[in-house]
Amino acid sequence: MTLIDIHLTPDYAVRALREDARAGLTAEPKWLAPKWFYDARGSELFERITRLPEYYPTRAEREILDNRSAEIAKLTGAHTLVELGSGSSEKTRLLLDGLRDHGTLTTFVPLDVSETALREAAAAIEADYPGLVVHGVVGDFTAHLDKLPGDAPRVVAFLGGTIGNLIPSERETFFASIREVLEPGEWLLLGTDLVKDPATLVAAYDDSAGVTAEFNRNVLRVLNRQLGADFDVDAFSHVAIWDAENEWIEMHLRADRAMRVLIPEIGLEVDFAEGEELSTEISAKFHRYGVEAELGKAGFTPGAWWTDSEDRFALSLWQAV
Repeated sequence: MTLIDIHLTPDYAVRALREDARAGLTAEPKWLAPKWFYDARGSELFERITRLPEYYPTRAEREILDNRSAEIAKLTGAHTLVELGSGSSEKTRLLLDGLRDHGTLTTFVPLDVSETALREAAAAIEADYPGLVVHGVVGDFTAHLDKLPGDAPRVVAFLGGTIGNLIPSERETFFASIREVLEPGEWLLLGTDLVKDPATLVAAYDDSAGVTAEFNRNVLRVLNRQLGADFDVDAFSHVAIWDAENEWIEMHLRADRAMRVLIPEIGLEVDFAEGEELSTEISAKFHRYGVEAELGKAGFTPGAWWTDSEDRFALSLWQAV
């Protein structure tokens, strides 16, 4: 059985894009939010990125899930698996298998901003897991965590290292929001990329085939198509740097020449100087002690900490107290 709750208006995406574009392109320095990478082309490019030899996080997290899903099921005894930003839910199948085999799972709750993607993923899961209730939520994980259904105990999975796209103050708010909606004894399963040598980190975001560069520039194509902007996409170079002080990767787009960009849908003209950079993403990397401090402050106690065989990526389990 599949149920879909919709908590976003039909014009949510375009309104949010307009608001973000105005805020980011009038800021100093300029920025755009990384969620706008992901139109159909951006999603396809990201899938290609996950298969690149330089991009280890997806493989590393999958290795942990392969090895630990049964243990996660035993520790949590979860009746409901919630996945935030579910997308295609591919890695989640490993968790579903572990919970199903453990005999406790009754409900899967994927949450995503895209109704189309959510319905496709929900239909595929329902077909492959007979008897499982799939209760999808079309919503934003920054605004609709209080709408999550499901029988306790629940385990909320936030995978892929996506937590690294949030700055520390945003992470604090997010973890507090998760804790607020979980009952004591329920669980958070968190994927975090770990601090490692800068060469490995930068290569993961600046691959030799140039796929990440195309992915980065795709945000400009989204603005051109959705807001009528006239960005010369090829006049921006992809930049990926390691910020050692903040311990995060920064992705930028650097203007190769001075230009003025018109964005008719929001009535904005934006000037770029030659060499000026537009920030598009941060991807924070973590140490175990930092993750423990942040989750402890939010009201969680550690349940388990696992890494892949090369200690590049961590999957950790946290119980609400």
